[in-house]
Amino acid sequence: MKKRLLAAIMAAAMLFTGCSNGNGGSNADNSGSAADSSAADSTTTNSTVKAGFVYIGSINDGGYTQAHDQGRLAIEAMGVPTAYRENVAETVSDCSKAINELIEEGCNLIYTNSFGFMDATVEMASEHPDVKFAHCSGYMTAENLSTYFGKVYQARYLSGIVAGMKTEKNYIGYVAAKAIPEVIRGINAFTLGVQSVNPDAKVEVMFTDTWYDPAEEKRAALSLLNKGVDVLAQHQDTTAPQVAAQEKGAYCIGYNFPTPDAAPEAYLTAACFNWTTFYTDDCQRALDGTWSSRKYWEGLAANMTYLDDLSSLCAEGTQDKVDAAKASIIDGSFDPFTGPLYDTDGNLKVEDGVRMTDDEIWNMDWFVQGVVANN
Repeated sequence: MKKRLLAAIMAAAMLFTGCSNGNGGSNADNSGSAADSSAADSTTTNSTVKAGFVYIGSINDGGYTQAHDQGRLAIEAMGVPTAYRENVAETVSDCSKAINELIEEGCNLIYTNSFGFMDATVEMASEHPDVKFAHCSGYMTAENLSTYFGKVYQARYLSGIVAGMKTEKNYIGYVAAKAIPEVIRGINAFTLGVQSVNPDAKVEVMFTDTWYDPAEEKRAALSLLNKGVDVLAQHQDTTAPQVAAQEKGAYCIGYNFPTPDAAPEAYLTAACFNWTTFYTDDCQRALDGTWSSRKYWEGLAANMTYLDDLSSLCAEGTQDKVDAAKASIIDGSFDPFTGPLYDTDGNLKVEDGVRMTDDEIWNMDWFVQGVVANN
């Protein structure tokens, strides 16, 4: 595990991942535009902006990419035409091809929604200085290139409260994609949320080494469920872990997008992104002529991230606990990563009363006490 963590940090010192993966390249079958959508109307023809989206997954994946696509639809509702490519592989050639196709279709504002698209986005931004770009979850910027993501760790902390209140075995599972900072801080925030209401509970993590693979996600979920966890959380792009939890009579917490119908007998809530917050603001800046490169990272206070409504399966008293924690995060009086915090070896990592900085949270490469991480 330590070798995997070191490799991840060395590969991207400022890693801020897009949390998604997929198969296939950009082609005609993976494209779409406002002309295909009922949201488009005659006002789009007068827009000075046309927004193009490069997606790693499907717009109907029930998770990461579908959450992004809600933002695209919100832009269309503003009267701005859009186009997209879905299921684009994380290679420079595939992403560059998709971007070039969108530019040829008249897009002058391009969004790429996965960390693996970073190199291609940087290259295309250099080649097309008159086009505005924004890359999700990366760290490289230019005069015409922004980065954007959400502080979903805040919502994960709240979801940890839900799990900690619900577990009867004090044994919670977590299916995670890769041992990199964005995933690690989510696991840690979730675990701290659990411990805030149930200090005896532990969180066991199973890594899949993939963002998107329903079969592998379910296999990892079943491995944890067969060990006896009674609540299961995830950092994966599909609902496969939630389905597995329901099959085993356990409870689940989703990610990215509200999915109560995927496992209605198991679903408690989900830590979600509201990509519409960023996309509509960014597009409006382009329309107003005030767009400039920035590093956007916002959370609950900006409505960039949120916790889905709690289901009726949640333990009594959970809503009050969640509401109190949410209010303190939003008003700034509390942050989940406030010391004292110890790692799994018992080393003091954050002094009592000290709040970690955004940079420290962004680059987190250690697990808090209470986490059991498996390869």
